[in-house]
Amino acid sequence: MKTQPTFSELLQAYFTKRLMEERNVSPHTIANYRDTFRLLVAYAQRCLNKSPSKLTVEDLNAPFILRFLNYLERERGNSPRSRNVRLAAIHSFFTYATLQEPAVGGVAQRVLAIQGKRAAKKPVDYLSQAESEALINTPDQTTWSGRRDRTMLLVALQTGLRVSELIGLRRQDVMLKTGAHVRCTGKGRKTRCVPLRKEVVIALQHWFREQMAQPTDPLFPNARGQSLSRDGVEYILSRHVKSARAKCPSMKAKRVTAHVLRHSTAMSLLQHGVDCSVIALWLGHESMETTQVYLHANLELKEQALAKTETFKGSNVRYRAPEQLLDFLKSL
Repeated sequence: MKTQPTFSELLQAYFTKRLMEERNVSPHTIANYRDTFRLLVAYAQRCLNKSPSKLTVEDLNAPFILRFLNYLERERGNSPRSRNVRLAAIHSFFTYATLQEPAVGGVAQRVLAIQGKRAAKKPVDYLSQAESEALINTPDQTTWSGRRDRTMLLVALQTGLRVSELIGLRRQDVMLKTGAHVRCTGKGRKTRCVPLRKEVVIALQHWFREQMAQPTDPLFPNARGQSLSRDGVEYILSRHVKSARAKCPSMKAKRVTAHVLRHSTAMSLLQHGVDCSVIALWLGHESMETTQVYLHANLELKEQALAKTETFKGSNVRYRAPEQLLDFLKSL
């Protein structure tokens, strides 16, 4: 008689067979889903007092998953967007579990019925031209790390690459001759080429001469010659942002992350009259809808639209209350 697979067996099969073998998802997706279930299993071990190997699918029912999602928000301080990312990974697993073991279908259907949480949409943060220049001019050019950081910030602000794309660049991905560009692989394993401006080409040429690295070496290595990590890029950026704020006070009110540099690229293109369809291709967006957020955030475009409208005719007249109303108010 065939025994029902345990949660541990289903989870391992989900990663090895469904994600890696059948769908061949990217390592980034694997890492995101892995982190979700590491958090879920650790939470279950703490709340249910069960070792991970003894957990069952029934233990992870809809009320428990909801408690876990609330824990992510209240105790770990995750945003609704991060909460929804974790829920998407859980939904994906339970969809697989239902197909592999129909006996858990009842539990799975209730979990799959959990909806993502709606959140207020805020305008995207971005740097102005003056703020971008202040940031680029911050790294110390007398040090190796300062020259690396300035070149990396130049490339990030001009190309709008994602952090994963930026740290994944190799020397062979950069073409500095006629038609200078960088080639990167983004979401969905889609490869695209982004052109480079003259000043970025010059900076990269100097960087190439200084490095003398192999074609497969990281374009922006750490002190050990290995690829920078996401945390490494954020640390470098935060250090230079702190210095740039002393020269550019307008940056003090902004929370600058690596993704804000990507937004800054898009806003610069938009303000210079580049069509949204071209910006979507430039940034590697899946659809035009993603690019529309920059239209909402661009106050200059709205001001230009306002300038084209007609003013209202008529003079401003100060309101004077009738005597009866004044008498009434005085009597109160």
